[in-house]
Amino acid sequence: MITEAIIDKVLEKFESQAVDYEEAVRAFANRQPAIFSYLIGDNEGTFSQDEEDFLLYLALAIYTSVEDASEEEDLPGIGEEEITEADEANWSLMESSKATDFQKRLDIFYETSPEEDLMAFVEDALTGEAENEEGEAFSITPEGREPMFVALKTVIDVLTAA
Repeated sequence: MITEAIIDKVLEKFESQAVDYEEAVRAFANRQPAIFSYLIGDNEGTFSQDEEDFLLYLALAIYTSVEDASEEEDLPGIGEEEITEADEANWSLMESSKATDFQKRLDIFYETSPEEDLMAFVEDALTGEAENEEGEAFSITPEGREPMFVALKTVIDVLTAA
């Protein structure tokens, strides 16, 4: 289980620039090409540029947190099939929720996942204000919230199952 303390340490490293973000993105893309492709793939028109950048930032924070918590040297590479299965399962869960409020729609995910801290991190990020690369505040659009949550929950699922 990935704890809030691990996530906070990773975010501190990014914010203090103790970790070169661009280099971390390249390493992530090289080590997990299927996940990287899934994240930057067919989202055309779904997300704004700020949302796409933020999605990648959150996924990198999740990946780094899982990697830091792992006892293995490197996490195994995740395949497209695993990602597709997890994505479909997460969309099924999202669609099974009858709630209209975004945060209430996520309750079912908390009931079925041991990774509460990672999911709370994602939920907080998607419902609060974010900053783009220029440091300007922006909010995730209502249209972008569910697809971003499902994408990030899928990343959590495949990485923590590995």
